Amino acid sequence: MERIPSLPRFVAVAVIFSLATFSMLRLGFWLYFDPANNPVPLGELLAAFYLGLKFDLRFALALLLPLLLLGEVSGLNPFRRRPAKTFWVVYLTVAGAATLLFYMVDFGHYAYFGTRVDATALEGLRDWTATAQMVWESYPVVGGSLVAAAAAALVAYLAHRLFLYCGRGEPPPLGWRGRAAVRTATILLVLAGLYGKLSYYPLRWSDAFFSERTFVSQLALHPVLYFTDTVRYGGGATYDEDQVGVHYAEMAEWLGVARTDKAGFDFRRTGDPVHKPAKPPNVVIVLLESMATHKTGLSGNPLRPTPHIDALARNGYYFSNFFVPLPNSARSIFCALTGIPDVETHGTSSRNPRAVEQHSIVNCFLSYEKFYFLGGSVSWGNIRGLLTHNISGLHILEEGSYSAPRIDVWGISDLDLFRAADQVLREQTGPFLAVIQTSGNHPPYTIPDDNAGFEFKDMDAEELRRWGFSSVEHFNSCRFMDHSVGQFMQMARESDYFDDTIFVFFADHGIAGFPGEHVSEADTRFQLGLFRVPLIIYSPGMIPEGRVIETVASEPDVLPTLASLAGQRYINTTLGRDLLDPRFHSERYAFIMRPNPPVQVGLISDRFYFEMSAEGDRPRLKSFKEAAGGDNLVDRYPGIAAEMERFARAYLETARYMLFHNKPDRDRRDRLVRPRNSPRPQPPLVAAPEPVRGEEPL
Repeated sequence: MERIPSLPRFVAVAVIFSLATFSMLRLGFWLYFDPANNPVPLGELLAAFYLGLKFDLRFALALLLPLLLLGEVSGLNPFRRRPAKTFWVVYLTVAGAATLLFYMVDFGHYAYFGTRVDATALEGLRDWTATAQMVWESYPVVGGSLVAAAAAALVAYLAHRLFLYCGRGEPPPLGWRGRAAVRTATILLVLAGLYGKLSYYPLRWSDAFFSERTFVSQLALHPVLYFTDTVRYGGGATYDEDQVGVHYAEMAEWLGVARTDKAGFDFRRTGDPVHKPAKPPNVVIVLLESMATHKTGLSGNPLRPTPHIDALARNGYYFSNFFVPLPNSARSIFCALTGIPDVETHGTSSRNPRAVEQHSIVNCFLSYEKFYFLGGSVSWGNIRGLLTHNISGLHILEEGSYSAPRIDVWGISDLDLFRAADQVLREQTGPFLAVIQTSGNHPPYTIPDDNAGFEFKDMDAEELRRWGFSSVEHFNSCRFMDHSVGQFMQMARESDYFDDTIFVFFADHGIAGFPGEHVSEADTRFQLGLFRVPLIIYSPGMIPEGRVIETVASEPDVLPTLASLAGQRYINTTLGRDLLDPRFHSERYAFIMRPNPPVQVGLISDRFYFEMSAEGDRPRLKSFKEAAGGDNLVDRYPGIAAEMERFARAYLETARYMLFHNKPDRDRRDRLVRPRNSPRPQPPLVAAPEPVRGEEPL
């Protein structure tokens, strides 16, 4: 190596050092996040590290390419000009510190979302103040900054020493043939490293997704390269009218469309209620933040973290096979209100101006006062636009509407939110529909001092991980949400509206990671913890006894079911179906989608789970019932695989189309939703009442 010129020698040593650093970071990622219940087989682990090494090499060469290209220029040669050496030391220091900082962000992102940082993270910059506060309250920003600063100092020192080392003992001139040979070899080696493969196509991020195990693919990726690839990937929901036409008849029949119109792709149908209550009941929908089913006692979790939610399920309708289509709060709220899974692949539909106008069954609750309660601001995720633009007469209560103190980035505590909602609902004299969106079961997992007697419970970290909780803070945050629900129901039972109200509880999404030893092998293997959440309908006045409903259910079904249960005739234009209507009992599916590239779509039946890429590649059929359920059963059940593949494609293409063809009938809606001259009450400034203490589970 002594005969190699100084500049290529420096680059070679720097590349080796970079590869060693990135490999150590990948090793740490594997050791920290490796699912203990489902360890990666050795062959796949070695393949992931091998691919990761190639991604690391590409990134290291990309960082050093400016030095390699410009370092031969006389004024920029670090071995001949001291200012040039200073310039390159600064460049390498900034690049190294920025890379390490990105790794730190990536680790934190994966710890919560279960995915590496991708282009969707840029959505947080739209409301950077809230994002910054959440990061400040949830992560060790000061400690991380000190580590980054120390790393920057170390990189600066090593770069300086390496320049000195490689600049000593400059080898004798090689002559023009020798220089040409060295330069040619350097160029070829660099191009080979950047290209990454001995094939027609270069190394791409999709090569990392060689395994059916999501963790293996995540392990192989280089976070910076993956992020830039997803930014370039762009995407966004588009629809193909030809494909919509191919599947229209099947989807129209499945949805119960009586009068089909293939020319206009009309999915409009009238929902006649199955139930006929004596008077319109109130409806209260509680969105539980990140409350995956495996975190509740309903799943058999032996820690019994949710006694109040469990009791509601025992005394109401509990849908044990309920799934949300996508694992994101903004996407989930969009789906719940519109009945369309948010199949945008870049950003979310609530942030897309083209998708802001949407018909909602909420507007079919005629003569109802409508409320939306959120502890923070509904400007988050541009949910404000979705709500205010499409729901007539909606009263939004958000931060600034309450006298209770703000406790963190998400606003007031969930307990204070329930107190405020109860006070407003007690004042209503007619029927109302209220949505209460909680947010406390989320980093930084703040539990307020005013907590109505909640007792923090300390537990062994390993025991918590065994049953699906990442930390003691996570565990107690889940318990506090359940405690808050119990307080709310106790307040409601003491009110006049309780007997005339349908209470609905479901989560916006589940959570990534090991769901616990109590969860079925199928849910663990297929990583359905992000999608499986509890759905509970509780109404002592209308549901006299509890019932577990095991049929497959999906989030778009919630509003049609509630409208029917409340006796409201409704217009349905999207993908939801009444879960209590016997017409649909014979064929139930839940559609799910993993929107991070490469996009995967799935379909869940009572017996099988089918998954494929959004383009239709790599179809996989798994069984919930059979012992070898993790095997790909496409060849064993070709008919079932073909049927589920066709329906998954039909559902996806229809959802893509509906995102841009679900305009509200504003003239008709504004005439019917509110009687003429009906006053609109102003959102009150709500004071928190005295806490209800010493409650028992329902």
